[in-house]
Amino acid sequence: MRALYSLLFYLLLPVVLLRVLWRARHNRAHLARLRERFGYVAPITGKRTRIWVHTVSVGEFLGALPLIRQLIARQETEVIVTCTTLTGSERIVQTLGSTVHHFYMPYDLPGALRRFIKIVAPDLLVIMETELWPNTLAACNAHGVPTVLINARLSERSARGYQRIAGLTRAMLSRLTLAAVQHRADAERFVGLGLADTRLSVTGNIKFDIAFDDEQKQLALRLKNEWSNSGPRLVWIAASTHSGEDEVVLEALQQLREQGVTAEQLLLVLIPRHPERFDSVASLCQKSGFSVTRRSSGTTPELSSDILLGDTMGEQQLMFGAADMVFMGGSLVDVGGHNFIEAAAWGQPLISGPTLYNFAEVSRLLREAEALEIVKDATQMARAVKRFVDDEPLRLMTGARAQEVAEANRGALARTREVIESLL
Repeated sequence: MRALYSLLFYLLLPVVLLRVLWRARHNRAHLARLRERFGYVAPITGKRTRIWVHTVSVGEFLGALPLIRQLIARQETEVIVTCTTLTGSERIVQTLGSTVHHFYMPYDLPGALRRFIKIVAPDLLVIMETELWPNTLAACNAHGVPTVLINARLSERSARGYQRIAGLTRAMLSRLTLAAVQHRADAERFVGLGLADTRLSVTGNIKFDIAFDDEQKQLALRLKNEWSNSGPRLVWIAASTHSGEDEVVLEALQQLREQGVTAEQLLLVLIPRHPERFDSVASLCQKSGFSVTRRSSGTTPELSSDILLGDTMGEQQLMFGAADMVFMGGSLVDVGGHNFIEAAAWGQPLISGPTLYNFAEVSRLLREAEALEIVKDATQMARAVKRFVDDEPLRLMTGARAQEVAEANRGALARTREVIESLL
């Protein structure tokens, strides 16, 4: 099965490269380090223990960042961080600089991975969440490199997908050394796919271990004062939106305006999930008749501005601290939702669409605490936002409940660190 998978990957490689070239039309950075995708990376000198941490993109990197910082502080350790996306790479470099060795993750091709592992010579591979690749695990197994999956989650939908290729999945999981999963339901699904329960540990979700220092709190407060006119105007953030969701958010804003909620009372901060959509979303806002200020312009939105477009990278977590309520995208379209925990940790009341299979347990905890409201369309969204605008005690109480959920579920980071230490 793996041989067939590898053959198909090699046959599809021209399509993969054409896609890279297509994206490079707008940003040449997609081509700048293409060699790394085939395992051609700079050698690492020294004899310290090498821990390779793979985080797919920005979200996974930020979730793993507290752990990565702990590994960097570990004596006699070199940390190698890989990712798949350009935005993830930019964030890694911006945040960690030269304190880690950073490369793009090689394509899941036998030759590329053999080359990469030979050059990097890792002592352990730590994979954030469920980024499972057959040849990656096989190459690590062949070179005697232990592999551990951390903060792993497996929805029912994903489990069904893996079950369709049961032969490949079972062989792949047999090469995984350990899996530290978020919840018991995730563990049961992994066992159902063939992972031995002796290789499983339920550690919780390390994203709950997020903490904000005094500097971050001060920056968020300063941002809040700028956006809210030092108090009178509330800030509604619609975060990580996808195509098809921006239209719903804008329709909800239009309904709020028709109901008498003015720009001086409520500012929408709209943050598209993918940077390549920034310009098209800005155009959509303008065509919808709204006054738009772009965050990248560096100007504070005037009281007449309806929308601040969050078209910068790396600021969403800080922006949550300047909000009064948050809608989390990826939930009105078939994406499965995005991470609520950062906004909850800031104490924000939460709104979401119904499609939440990627964050089923987190959303369950928040809903049970009455900290998350589910909406299905623009009318329900406008109604939820209007309720928070009109009822300050409700808004503050709902945000406090979200924060309590975040604080009550801390501790996974320490348990995950113990799992990793057991393999070193």
